[in-house]
Amino acid sequence: METGGPPAVVSKKTSLTPKAIIYQRFGEQACYKVEEVQESTQNECPVLAIPQKGPCLYRCCLQLPEFSVVSETFKKKKEAEQSAAEMALEKLGINPKTDNPATQDPWDALPARLSYLFSNEFLSCLHPLSGHFRAALQRKGHLYGLVPISVLSVYDAKLGGLFKSINPKVESDPLLIMSLMLKVAPRLAGSVSTSEDQLSMQRENPYPPEIIQTVVNQQSSSPETILIGAIRIPCSNEKTVEPLALNVASNDYYLDVIAQELGFTDASKVLVSRTIGKASSEMRLYFCAPKSYLGDLSSGVLCSTEAVYSKESLNKRASYLSGHLIHGEAILASIGYKWKSADLSFEDVSLHTYYRILIGKIPSGLYKLSRDAVIAAELPGEFTTRSNWRGSSPRDLLCTFCRQHRLSEPVFSAISNPLESLPESSGSHKKLKVSESGNQVINEIGNDDGGRKPVGSRETFRCEVKIFSRCQDLIIECSPTKPFKKQNDAIQNAALKVLSWLNKYFKKLDMPIQELTSYGNVLDIKFDSELLLREFALGISVFTFWQSMGAQEGSVLESICINQLNGKLGDQMRHINIEGPDSGVSPSNGSLVCIVYSIYLVTEGEYMKELIESSEEFEFEIGSGSVISCLESVVTQMSVGQSARFHMELPPKELILASACDSSRILPLLTSGGCSLECSITLLRVTEPLEDRMEQALFTPPLSKQRVDYALQQIKESCATSLVDFGCGSGSLLDSLLALPTSLEKIVGVDISQKGLARAAKILHPKLSAISDATAPSKVIQSVLLYFGSITVFDSRLYGFDIGTCLEVIEHMEEDQAHLFGDMVLSSFCPRILIVSTPNYEYNVILQGSNLQSQEEDPDDKTQSQSCKFRNHDHKFEWTREQFGRWASDLAARHNYSVEFSGVGGAANTEPGFASQIALFRREEECLKNVDVTHNYEVIWEWSSNT
Repeated sequence: METGGPPAVVSKKTSLTPKAIIYQRFGEQACYKVEEVQESTQNECPVLAIPQKGPCLYRCCLQLPEFSVVSETFKKKKEAEQSAAEMALEKLGINPKTDNPATQDPWDALPARLSYLFSNEFLSCLHPLSGHFRAALQRKGHLYGLVPISVLSVYDAKLGGLFKSINPKVESDPLLIMSLMLKVAPRLAGSVSTSEDQLSMQRENPYPPEIIQTVVNQQSSSPETILIGAIRIPCSNEKTVEPLALNVASNDYYLDVIAQELGFTDASKVLVSRTIGKASSEMRLYFCAPKSYLGDLSSGVLCSTEAVYSKESLNKRASYLSGHLIHGEAILASIGYKWKSADLSFEDVSLHTYYRILIGKIPSGLYKLSRDAVIAAELPGEFTTRSNWRGSSPRDLLCTFCRQHRLSEPVFSAISNPLESLPESSGSHKKLKVSESGNQVINEIGNDDGGRKPVGSRETFRCEVKIFSRCQDLIIECSPTKPFKKQNDAIQNAALKVLSWLNKYFKKLDMPIQELTSYGNVLDIKFDSELLLREFALGISVFTFWQSMGAQEGSVLESICINQLNGKLGDQMRHINIEGPDSGVSPSNGSLVCIVYSIYLVTEGEYMKELIESSEEFEFEIGSGSVISCLESVVTQMSVGQSARFHMELPPKELILASACDSSRILPLLTSGGCSLECSITLLRVTEPLEDRMEQALFTPPLSKQRVDYALQQIKESCATSLVDFGCGSGSLLDSLLALPTSLEKIVGVDISQKGLARAAKILHPKLSAISDATAPSKVIQSVLLYFGSITVFDSRLYGFDIGTCLEVIEHMEEDQAHLFGDMVLSSFCPRILIVSTPNYEYNVILQGSNLQSQEEDPDDKTQSQSCKFRNHDHKFEWTREQFGRWASDLAARHNYSVEFSGVGGAANTEPGFASQIALFRREEECLKNVDVTHNYEVIWEWSSNT
């Protein structure tokens, strides 16, 4: 505790901005006109001088009595205005650094501001604080005309700014404001006085009668009682947050009612937080100063929160919501006075509101709220394409997160990498001038998606993200190494890396630093552990509920799906019911699906059923992790038009209350126990990935069918009896095999996607059931198995098959993994024949000239390159004919195979060749070798003709 005397932080005379100096000299005669400028660039090639739309910029024209100036263009209006003012000062011969007058000392400005607040003029104006002055004139007895000093700086921004310039700590310590206010009080003698307990101020000379009458006339002639919903937040985390009803009479002071709920007689002891949530909202936390502190004020002692409170009294939940320390019980309410209105403004605050605010401080919760799907949605694990992303963008989410936690805005630095070129198609090349390092930071990104690369450029982009504390200490730094073809993709993916890392941290706030560091290394993130813990220390006790989510989400449904694949139709299987005929249109990885869904809270036996969350049209991308895993698992087993109904375990009750609007009906069910969630889904439509749409539109039959038909022809000619499909996905090739007569007796599919295998099993099971029919064309088939595992890992059960297929799979691997697969399959699996297909990169110039490609591009993305792009966002590489030929020829030579090249879509003797290029490997001689028994794959589903 500090005794009276000079303030803790000595105030300084601050320099005026150029705009403020202009105002001092010219007042209202200075006229600023800001215009929006749409930047455009011209194509580098003079023949193709096509203007390209650029980011939105601003230019300011400042008109003074004697001359005018026009600024350069800036990303922000304020920057343009300040630049114009600075140019005008230069023209006037004023140097802001040497000739700039200083503002008045805050200690000298405070008495003048307080005197104005208690003036006749202020009482009559419509200001958020003047409502408190008018309400004070309605108070009874000794409280008449008294205004609590705690509200003065909270509701008057100018007064609050003066206190911040004296001591910046007041922003996080409301008690300091009260202490500083009382230091100013003696300088107001004769005009303003303090109450006996020194917690309120009042005007010494009464307001004129006509002013009083005006205030009385503004009040309702027939007072009414308003019932306002609020939330009580106990100090102890062991006690639950509860709804509260405030009974406020229209002719009473609402802060007195709140004070009584907090155990005090009047509002003088009530402290008020900054606004919670939207800036336009009047939602605030109300709490009380400790009695020990109130007793010290009369002696003029300057106190701080740390000096008078014990650690046990800290209200961690309230403090975390407000961003400054709150001790004791707190009330969350939305009530107060607004600009340009004399009426009391209020809104109900419910448990629904409270928990939405709480989860809105977590990255995953922010995404859920942006999608209005608190139960169903989840922060996606990857940013694939802007057209497939739903909800707030990763960059916007990260900016919102930083604002929620009172951190500085994140800094995005885009870096061009001219030498990290993509695979080239044949044609002319331009020389690129690069720095010695090969890297160039091209801009720091503001609030737009600026930055373009010239037409024909082969450069790629990375983006670094830095997050600073309010004091500009670097907390988190993300420096991704993976390049992107578009600057916007680099920005969004870097932001998503930081969000994913923060999300993992918030789901386990007591995570050991070593584990957090290890996960950060995976995402190219470094952080200052001390600063991180300090910034989010309060969250550790607040978000204990979230830590159980990772283990609960989808656990039951995942096990149900596995049981279904294994044919184990136990009791759990009864909870899933898919209805309707199979339309044949089903989602695959990368598809954009649209569903209708409803989630209900049900009791055992479904005697009680309450709607929690629903959507008539909810879109998400399969495989991106943008919904909870159990929901995606069921959707991937459906086809368009089908409906499903299933049960799942309860998520944390906080999520249910944040989703359900009527907590009064939900709470009794939650507390009764024996509840679960029931979800009903209808699959409305499926939008195939761009690659599939292009192929279906430009090739007849579609390119995917042509690849399958090529493989089927080779299978028939080979008289093979056993086949393994490496990377079988949802079983399109295996499904086609059942429709044609072949010599195959054993068919196996291998994939690393359990969802794809689930879909394959669903498709194959009813068709294989027809094998016993004598008319079935494929009745020779004896067994079909689906394995879960990586095709770069050996499993002896797949050794020596007659034929192996790998259609459009290797491009989804990293190139080193594709080389590993080639060596593994020819040296260890040793099929007699192997068919491998992959996109021909040189053909993309034809595909990407289609209208489908232009529909996929984001019109707001200013970073588009005119060079060829990969066909699918998930492709790690795409090879030219020469690159593919070299890979296949080297493999064949090393492992005693011959190889011949073919393809589908296009023609071998016409440029640029086939759309899909194919290599067919044949073993030159019989493979005889001893193979160790190695089972690295998991049998997911099995069918046998004998069962």
